[in-house]
Amino acid sequence: MKIKDILGQGKPTLSFEVFPPKTEDKYESVEKAAVESAGLSPAFMSVTYGAGGGTSRYTVDIASMLSNTYQVPALAHLTCVSSTKSQVHQVLEELKERNLENVLALRGDIPKDGVVETDYRYASQLIYEIKQTGDFCVGAACYPEGHVESVNKTADIGYLKEKVEAGCDFVTTQMFFDNNILYNYLYRIRERGITVPVVAGIMPVTNVAQIKRICQMSGTYLPARFKAILDRFGDNPAAMKQAGIAYATEQIIDLIANGVNGIHVYSMNKPDVAKRIMDSLSEIL
Repeated sequence: MKIKDILGQGKPTLSFEVFPPKTEDKYESVEKAAVESAGLSPAFMSVTYGAGGGTSRYTVDIASMLSNTYQVPALAHLTCVSSTKSQVHQVLEELKERNLENVLALRGDIPKDGVVETDYRYASQLIYEIKQTGDFCVGAACYPEGHVESVNKTADIGYLKEKVEAGCDFVTTQMFFDNNILYNYLYRIRERGITVPVVAGIMPVTNVAQIKRICQMSGTYLPARFKAILDRFGDNPAAMKQAGIAYATEQIIDLIANGVNGIHVYSMNKPDVAKRIMDSLSEIL
């Protein structure tokens, strides 16, 4: 099922994310986590495409397993900054062969060695190409706090508009910890005529190292209430995990109460975290 149709039903949806292993010896544990998360019956599951701008040969395998074996719609990520057109089309053909119809089109992170391909510079170019290649439902990323490489938020919304005009069907936000940031962003993009569904990306922070990486990569704003949680429970792993899940759950409840129905949980291959959030929202969903 296409994700745009799932989001178009007008009811709250919860989705989870899984990222493929970096090495083959880790595949079995990742597969197990994906299967456990699929058992929670999320609206769909997102499968990432490697880290640091690289690709992953496991993305299609895991997405296919989720969709074809467990009947959970899968959203396969596809990045282009380190890929040639030939490589992109090879992946798209594999997706077609496995009856996978949902793709999240991303530029991807610039590799640490700085080596990039020249066929694509922007996600909008990849989105357009995917739409020309087949009957795919294409998602894109958006940044309520602005992309770290954008000169300002206005310019960043302009890039989002280019993605929508290229054919993207929905967008998923980068994680945020203050819902007011999203509400303000939604007002601004709607004002610019961007009407595609927006899925809110929520990260349950379960350890301090995790939030340090997030802030280093994206400069995400941390509200005082969240900082207090880190200060109080950061040295107690079990308490930090419980508090982080509770904070994320409260965010989700507030979002749904304010009409944001699409919620994507960056569950980081942790089905136990996904389950605790799902259980807390059983009647709401």
